[in-house]
Amino acid sequence: MENAVLPALAGFVIGAFGTLIGAGGGFILVPLLLIFYPELSPEIVTAISMAVVSVNAVSGTVAYAKSGRIDYKAGTTFALYTIPGSVLGVLVVQYIPLQLFNIIFGILLIVLSVYLFLRNKKDTSCNRITVNRPGYRQRRLTDAKGQVFEYAYNCVYGNMVSVAVGFISPVLGIGGGIIHVPAMVNWLKFPVHIATATSHFILAVMATVSVAVHALQGSYSSEATVKMILLLALGIIPGAQVGAYFSHKIKSHAILRLLSVCLLIVGMRILYNSFTVH
Repeated sequence: MENAVLPALAGFVIGAFGTLIGAGGGFILVPLLLIFYPELSPEIVTAISMAVVSVNAVSGTVAYAKSGRIDYKAGTTFALYTIPGSVLGVLVVQYIPLQLFNIIFGILLIVLSVYLFLRNKKDTSCNRITVNRPGYRQRRLTDAKGQVFEYAYNCVYGNMVSVAVGFISPVLGIGGGIIHVPAMVNWLKFPVHIATATSHFILAVMATVSVAVHALQGSYSSEATVKMILLLALGIIPGAQVGAYFSHKIKSHAILRLLSVCLLIVGMRILYNSFTVH
């Protein structure tokens, strides 16, 4: 019973926190798997993580859809651009040595954490931005509570980010939201709450494609792997609903600051393990 309860509880935390910041939860699960299951290969670690991210993203997307904060036009375009990289990333990960995988993952998390912490010193929740320049797409969304968001983003930049995220996500098993959300907020100038909701919609598409490719590769042939995914999913589904609910009640800069601190802690732990555990 204890072996079943702990993964479900972990899934709940991953689902709640991953949905709150729009990151899918893979950045929490991958370190846990690397720390507590060091015998797993990078391919299996990322396969489990992407399956969990897919469940979390679909559940979170349902909750965010009710809030009216998903930009479906931008999200659909970005999701399509992640697919080629996502397929390639799944094929590449099986050739990455475990220690190199840990080092790359740890450094990426630390760099992102420092950037977010230094960049977001003030509330970034400006919801009215107008840009009349070639290549920019102006958007206006009204959420379920009547709050209006007006913003503009560069389509080319957004597509470039999505291609990169599509490749990096299955390679590291982090889902992509942990990269996509900071990029959408700081580079593409999406309001934070729109970015987190839209990122989850993108993740739902991208992670599902990655899971399908992993399945074709035989990554889910082990009964133990499938059992772990199912137990995590039991907690993730309700956790994602909780995370989406509280996302409406937390200020945007607080969400990003919380994300940066967690990234730093996890990144340092992974780097430490990569150089001390053999």
